[in-house]
Amino acid sequence: MAKFKFKKGDTVEVIAGDDKGTKAEVLQVMPKKNKVIVKGVRVAKKTVKPSEQNPQGGFISKEMPIDASNVRKVEA
Repeated sequence: MAKFKFKKGDTVEVIAGDDKGTKAEVLQVMPKKNKVIVKGVRVAKKTVKPSEQNPQGGFISKEMPIDASNVRKVEA
């Protein structure tokens, strides 16, 4: 298996998909799945039930993984 190109904290640019052209920071890497989570990219709304951490319940916004081939490293 080849070495993974990205690490947490890198600045990347999205080169494919709805968020094409967005430059942001990598929050998490998943080398076995070949995916990365990028701040503010591919944000989904998730419904949550009331709990101790979130007594109101409702919706939260969550970044979803994007394939590593759809991002490119940007020199900071």
